[in-house]
Amino acid sequence: MHFGTSLDLILLKTKEYVNLQLYPKYWDIIKLYRMQLNAPVPVPIICENYLPGVPSYLGRDYHGDISHIEANNLLAPHPNGAYLVRSSRSANGEFHTLSLKFNDRIHHYKLFYEVNAGLYVRQKRYDCVRSLVADGLVTMYLELKAPLVLERLPTANYQESPYMTLNKRKLRALTKEYARNSNLQAQPIWSPNINDNYEKSHTFKTNTFKGLNWCELCGNFLWGFTAQGVRCDDCGMIAHNKCSEKVPNYCIPDLKYLRGVFGIELTTLLAAHRSNLPFVLTKCVSEVEARGLTVEGIYRLSGFADEIDAIKMAFDKDGDKADLSQEKYPNINVITGALKLYLRLLPIPLITFIVHPMLVESLQLKNEDARIKHIRLSLKSMPKPHYDTLKFMIQHLKRVSQHSAINKMNPHNLATVFAPTLIGPPESSNSMLPDMTADILLIENLILHCDAIFAESRSIVV
Repeated sequence: MHFGTSLDLILLKTKEYVNLQLYPKYWDIIKLYRMQLNAPVPVPIICENYLPGVPSYLGRDYHGDISHIEANNLLAPHPNGAYLVRSSRSANGEFHTLSLKFNDRIHHYKLFYEVNAGLYVRQKRYDCVRSLVADGLVTMYLELKAPLVLERLPTANYQESPYMTLNKRKLRALTKEYARNSNLQAQPIWSPNINDNYEKSHTFKTNTFKGLNWCELCGNFLWGFTAQGVRCDDCGMIAHNKCSEKVPNYCIPDLKYLRGVFGIELTTLLAAHRSNLPFVLTKCVSEVEARGLTVEGIYRLSGFADEIDAIKMAFDKDGDKADLSQEKYPNINVITGALKLYLRLLPIPLITFIVHPMLVESLQLKNEDARIKHIRLSLKSMPKPHYDTLKFMIQHLKRVSQHSAINKMNPHNLATVFAPTLIGPPESSNSMLPDMTADILLIENLILHCDAIFAESRSIVV
């Protein structure tokens, strides 16, 4: 059997091209893939009349209020794949009707629309009628031409598939890399600390795939013309829509899927870079402590916006190789501006929304020892990347405050600057300027009692 060039490449990448004869069920998948290329293509029948008040989600293939007989007459002269959309007199506005020619017959389907979800006939959502029809034609064509092959697909053994071999190889490589870097016993997934239970949800988004693809959970073929399944934005994992709901929270981010550094969720970024702290903060803090501790108004004064943007672009492009030297950026306030911008752009604030009210509750305790203990216990509920990064930042701010006689930035002044940056805006607020008094007092307490609060090793992980 001869394969096209693109299919050859896909099979060769599995390192199992010759051995596919050992997996007869995957020959079925290849047959289906080639067969779906022969499915009819959408042929929209354009309405030539002007129709006022056409819903925005419908296109020029909408013909208004016509009967099924009129729809049949319009579609009859055209090839399989021809379609149009019309109003249904019995729908009472709840749906429209999709009329489609397939296998030399006219079929009529209820076409629904859901705001923020799209068009659908059964379950899958589409952004336009043409995509829905294209996918439906492939489905119907395969059901017509290969019903026995489709019946065999659900019995395919994922553990025996060539794709699973690749996936195992990838996981083994990650495990060995982690073992080398940490000198610890290899683990099935990367984790910053062997005592921590790594947990990160996948960021799945509907995707249209080209070529031959399998679901990485069930191992079955992703077939169809468009929106065949979902792909994780962070690690690239591919799955059926339904299968993605069952995937465990073991996303191992891959740098090639991350777009820059700023605005990336902290756990995702650290996992992708195999790091315990974000290099944006470590590099900026290093510069500040080398040449900014005695600068008056450090962190309070702002640098030039265009230079801060240049640093952001350098980090997004060059990563930890970004140049922050004094020769390139003599104004230290530009470095502090980039640091604060990074923290502000975190999708989940460094002090998370869940832990924040627990910390504010600590402030109600009058006894200092009890307050410190409550804060310490509350912080232990944070995810490890957030806890470690907050500890790093607070320890740095304490060192800055120790030079307050010169730089004029005591714990209260630093807390005033960093409270909205470390905590972020409230999830919902009815006022234009929310009261930050409690948050400022909280950050001030963290700085003043830094050693006591972060003295114990972190033992609780959520």
